[in-house]
Parts: sequence; C-alpha cells; structure tokens
Amino acid sequence: MDRELVERAQQGDESAYAALAVRIGDRLYSAAHHILRDTGRAEDATQQAMIDIWRMLPQLKDPDRFQAWAYRIVVRAAYVEAGRQRSWALRSAAVTSDRAFAPDHAASVADRDQLERGFQRLPVDHRAVVVLKHYAGLSNEEIAEALDIPEGTVRSRLHYSLKALRAALEADARSGGAGPG
Repeated sequence: MDRELVERAQQGDESAYAALAVRIGDRLYSAAHHILRDTGRAEDATQQAMIDIWRMLPQLKDPDRFQAWAYRIVVRAAYVEAGRQRSWALRSAAVTSDRAFAPDHAASVADRDQLERGFQRLPVDHRAVVVLKHYAGLSNEEIAEALDIPEGTVRSRLHYSLKALRAALEADARSGGAGPG
C-alpha cells in the first residue's frame, strides 16, 4: 500500500480512503468469503470491516502495516458474522450452500465438495489462518500480526487445520463419499 495514501486517509481525506478501499476491498471480501463460505455474510463482514477501518484509521500507528491491520479487522468482522451464522443455523432447518465461484469441471466437483465439507468442520479461527496463508498469501509473521496472536499459534493452527482437513478427506473416502470421477 502507498504510505502517503494511508496517511492522507488517516487525516480524514475521503478520496484517499476511497482509493484504499478500491485497492483492498476485493481482497478483504475474498478473505471473508473464504472464512464464512457465504456470499451475503461475507458482504456484511466486509462492509462492517470497511466502516471500522475508516473509523479506526487515525489509530493506526504504522501506515506501512495497513494491509495486515485491515486483514485483522475483516477477520474479526468475519468472526462476528460466524457467531451470528451459528445461532441462525440452530434456528433454521434449511441450510443452503452459496457458490460464488465459476463452475468447476465435473471431475473436480466431488473433490471440491469434499474439501468444502472438511473446511466447514474447522473452527472459524483455524479457517482464518488457512485463508490468510493459502489464499491471501501472507507469511506466518503477517498472519500473527493480522490476528494479533503469537507466530507459534499461527504455525500450530495451520498444522492442526491441515491435519483435520486430511482426516476429513480420508474419512469421506472410507465412508464411500464421492470418489474421483
């Protein structure tokens, strides 16, 4: 991110903030969507994060850390949405799956669905680490900063998340889940 743009936005320059929002908005939405697995809730989380970023921007101490700081805010907004989703899901008998991505080839649909089921089983804080690592491409240090957790916790969550995903995939395979096409 352009340090000068962040500094101008910190001083209340709405056009500078709008430029920052355009630059990072899609990435924040993508992270929220990967964590929440729901388009509407990801939009809500991203919108709340953008409001919070604008409101808290003057408190950002190091403008060079804007991106990691913004990810922290969107992940927290996603956590709040996940809590709302969990309580809503308990009251709702019908749960639908929202697919915001282009259709895959038929042979990979089963694999994607199997991975999706495994990913859904992960706690939201573990999903956040996996998304920031493997989708957003952040380093362990950047993830630790974004989530305000120790770097060792990042490594631990990555390890246990990937282990849980592997176990879920193996369990699906053993139970006769959709196999390769």
